[in-house]
Amino acid sequence: MEMSLRARVRAGDPDAFGELFDEHAAVVHRHAARLTGNPGLAEDLVSLTFLEAWRLRERVLPGDDDLRPWLLGIATNVTRNTARAARRHQAALTRLPPPAPVPDFADEVTQRQADAEELAAAQRALGRMRRGEREVFALCVWEGLDAATAAEALGVAVGTVRSRLSRARKRLRDLTRLELRDGVDEIRMQRPAAVGQIPGSRPQAARSTQEKRR
Repeated sequence: MEMSLRARVRAGDPDAFGELFDEHAAVVHRHAARLTGNPGLAEDLVSLTFLEAWRLRERVLPGDDDLRPWLLGIATNVTRNTARAARRHQAALTRLPPPAPVPDFADEVTQRQADAEELAAAQRALGRMRRGEREVFALCVWEGLDAATAAEALGVAVGTVRSRLSRARKRLRDLTRLELRDGVDEIRMQRPAAVGQIPGSRPQAARSTQEKRR
């Protein structure tokens, strides 16, 4: 005697569940979409409904082969439980302390880059100063010696140290500014005139063409 679909589902027949899915998946999806208003979520609920139906297959009661009410009941419970879990998850998120603000390091990085460029320019400028001014600047500014101690170290008068230091500070400011300006100008000169074009290539190409015509 051939078993009914209900009996085969209750017995855990995979083919019976395949038939059940083919026959009622669209109905379950429509029901879940109406309950949630979200067709995408309804697709997940269809899968959950049939997984739950497989788990509860032994609870199928005897009757006709119309298992749609049974599936829709499972789909309703699955939808309700999913919504409840989502609400609990959202409530748990609201109880969490707010995340610590992430510091924005953009200004700091930019400042560090600017400081590094200025330091490099200052070092190049220092190399262009007179030796006496450079020595006084290194001792008094970088090493922190006072004028008297620097004068003793260099074997010169204190007034000489002070006058050299004053000139060194001014020259360093002017030379550093010049070094920074020259660096910017050099970067601009290194930029190609157009994408894929090497500076000077067009005139050279024009001259080559003219020579070939001759």
